[in-house]
Amino acid sequence: MLVRYFVPIVAVHALCLAVLVPAFFSWTAVVLCLAGVHVFGQTITLGYHRLLAHRSFSTPRWFEHLLVVGALCCLEDSPARWIATHRMHHAHSDERDDPHTPMVTFLWGHMWWLLVRNRDLHHRANYERYARDVLRDPFYMWIEKHPWSPLWFYGAQVVLFAAVSFLVALAWTDAAGAANFAAGVVAWGVFLRTVLVWHITWSVNSLTHIFGYRNHDTDENSRNNWLVALFACGEGWHNNHHADPACCTVRHRWWEIDVTYLEVRALSLAGLAWDIVPRREERAARVRRDGSGNGAPPRQQDAEVHAVH
Repeated sequence: MLVRYFVPIVAVHALCLAVLVPAFFSWTAVVLCLAGVHVFGQTITLGYHRLLAHRSFSTPRWFEHLLVVGALCCLEDSPARWIATHRMHHAHSDERDDPHTPMVTFLWGHMWWLLVRNRDLHHRANYERYARDVLRDPFYMWIEKHPWSPLWFYGAQVVLFAAVSFLVALAWTDAAGAANFAAGVVAWGVFLRTVLVWHITWSVNSLTHIFGYRNHDTDENSRNNWLVALFACGEGWHNNHHADPACCTVRHRWWEIDVTYLEVRALSLAGLAWDIVPRREERAARVRRDGSGNGAPPRQQDAEVHAVH
């Protein structure tokens, strides 16, 4: 636990302070940081959460793996661990067995739960119950069998960002200037971006179970929080999500904009997403109309068993 979570979390927070070094500043680095918060953040929101955890749409396997590689570059754990934790949260939301309920304290729900060893959370039986479908994929099983692999992906990303930015900068400056430019790109585009993505993700666990309004009378404390929805591309409409976790969209009122769902729809136009799971009312209507089970594709039906709260 110390090496897997505490050390990387502390180290990356410390390394992102390099953005305060004037020589490392460039507008290119800032733009890469802001763009990266969205692009890499969506590998968590769209990839880990809506695709893998809830199977709310389907996509080609190569594109799914690409999303997972991006998520590994966010250093937010392996696919099986992330998905098992999230499904456990839905199964026991704001109860004693919820891994990160802020009903303990805000700090616990936000990040402290990552720094305390939870044997039940990482027990083999927990993966069998909550992530069995994920571990059928050989790539995800390989990642799980190599617990250091998320750090390998993260480190490879640092090397790639540094090398490419250094070589590009040599076109207009000397080696010293290129080194400063590359260091800035890594500080802003990798380390600070990682910290921002972390806290946006963690805010869904903490803020949206404390502050906000409720559209649905669910049996836990989920809330719709417009600020989190803004930064997390729709994930802040958390009460809507808990009311219908299988659904691909979390927009239940006209003004509750769900950027992630819009991007899934865009992917569908490009042939990269299909079997997009609609809201419960539409699924029920589909069952009445054609008797199609629960109205969701088979892979999603398997995940929905784990995701119900």
